[in-house]
Amino acid sequence: MKLSKLVEHIEYELVQGSLDTEVADIAYDSRKIKEGMLFVAIAGTVVDGHKYIPDVVKKGASVVVVEKEIESIDESITVIRVANGRAALSLLSQAYFDYPASKMISIGITGTKGKSTTTYMIRDIIEKSGKTCGIVGTIGVAIAGKVTPTEHTTPESYDLQRYFKDMVDAGCEYMVMEVSSQGIKMDRVAGMHFNYGIFTNITPDHIGPNEHADFNEYLYCKSRLFTMCDVGIVNRDDPHWKEMIKDATCEIKTYGTEDADMTATEIEHVNNEGNLCMKFHANGLLNGDIIVGLPGRFNIYNGMCAACTGALLKMPEEVILHALEHVKVRGRVENVPTGRGFSVLIDFAHNGVSTESVLKTLRGYNPHRIIAIFGCGGNRSKLRRYEMGEAVGNLAELAIVTSDNPRTEDVMDIVKDIEVGLAKTNGEYVVIPDRQEAVNYAVDHAEDGDMIILLGKGHEEYQEINGVKYHYSEREAVMNALAR
Repeated sequence: MKLSKLVEHIEYELVQGSLDTEVADIAYDSRKIKEGMLFVAIAGTVVDGHKYIPDVVKKGASVVVVEKEIESIDESITVIRVANGRAALSLLSQAYFDYPASKMISIGITGTKGKSTTTYMIRDIIEKSGKTCGIVGTIGVAIAGKVTPTEHTTPESYDLQRYFKDMVDAGCEYMVMEVSSQGIKMDRVAGMHFNYGIFTNITPDHIGPNEHADFNEYLYCKSRLFTMCDVGIVNRDDPHWKEMIKDATCEIKTYGTEDADMTATEIEHVNNEGNLCMKFHANGLLNGDIIVGLPGRFNIYNGMCAACTGALLKMPEEVILHALEHVKVRGRVENVPTGRGFSVLIDFAHNGVSTESVLKTLRGYNPHRIIAIFGCGGNRSKLRRYEMGEAVGNLAELAIVTSDNPRTEDVMDIVKDIEVGLAKTNGEYVVIPDRQEAVNYAVDHAEDGDMIILLGKGHEEYQEINGVKYHYSEREAVMNALAR
């Protein structure tokens, strides 16, 4: 493809060379450069891609895209300068793959909690209506039944556009993706336009030196989604909903418990032989009783959001109801059958707010006791450790503190931070650093009517220790404990 075609929607300065230069492919990682490729040099916070320009020239790059002045290079190399390399990478990638997202009905979801669950609910509604749908999110990229793990909730823009191209090639008519605040901040979706943008909720999270400077920046990044879509679907019960849409350029539809385009009343907890569900009566865009096959008041909101989206997509009402009743999301309050007198659930909750939410959810089903197994990630906010410790100490009868991706930190240092939160409560706890042993202990000490909840890892299938990801699955750990 000629460079002139790739840069049609980009503001740039041609420093040297020709727009007639042929481009074989695009890369932002110098290690992936081959003959005839275009390299985008990004001045990151940790690594500056500009320092690798001599390497990519040696490897045969035909075009180099830069953000700043560079030392002179071979005149046979075309150089263009842009103001923002990350945004340029997104626009170049969209052009290279021929704007694949525009060939599908696209739905972007942002929010602190509920993105993954709502994504899967909407996907199930679409597919049960006989349509094909791809997914991008925390759990990975799902296309035609195949799931590919990803490093980020919202992948780097080149990878994202490649996944969209794969979806189009596989015949996908719809695409649902989680649009993280980091994905927006890092311009991974720059230049994209969604048919529908969704806001689930927002609470302080992902704030720190490697993420967002403060809550205001976090909120602002999420709010940008509503300048990138045709219709916004917004949780009216969230206290920040008006701030989220104050700069919106799209039509807004709302869901909530009152004064919304779709409302929920007559909310009930339902325990169907160990399968914890929620039931509510919907009014507005859809009318009737809805059962959501997942527990918790937050899944009332996720279910409302999905039903609202399904109604706006003009999906059959009976399909929407059936899909929500039978929805299952890996690692999201996921029930593991035990054949015993107690229940075991797996959930991705990994901060204080989501932990408190899921534990209060379980309390709504009147368990004999709640036993919570959890740790906190290394090289992440210490505040998260204090808050999770306090939430579990207040809401579980027994806390089992263990490891959860310690990364380069000592597990016991993380445990000490968690204990700061636990110390504010009267909660009973034990420390068992090995996560499999922690699960074994919970199963061995469980009583009839207990609910064991494994928090933090959810769908993940690894433990990250000192830069190495070792295989670990919560479901396998539970089955191992039960089989002893």
